[in-house]
Amino acid sequence: MSHLAKDMTPDVKWRDLTPGCNIFEGGTSETVETGDWRTMKPVLDMDKCRQCLLCAPVCPDMSIPVKDGKRGDFNYFFCKGCGICANACPFGAITMVKDEK
Repeated sequence: MSHLAKDMTPDVKWRDLTPGCNIFEGGTSETVETGDWRTMKPVLDMDKCRQCLLCAPVCPDMSIPVKDGKRGDFNYFFCKGCGICANACPFGAITMVKDEK
């Protein structure tokens, strides 16, 4: 029975999970891809973006990287497609589209 997030793969049987599926380590968000949960995804139009950064702090998954005071494109590895960023953008620079996997 593993207690590490990196060992939780689709091959793990339910009998091998810890009680309550607890993971006993920190920093697991970097190893667990949650972006494949989404059905919609945000798309950034850089021509409309004014770099106000109002979208970054409202993202519950920290999927909007900010470096040197400017936002980058979405980190779809973690983005669950909730659309909070699109609602926060006052310039209409973020639109939600169907995620074609």
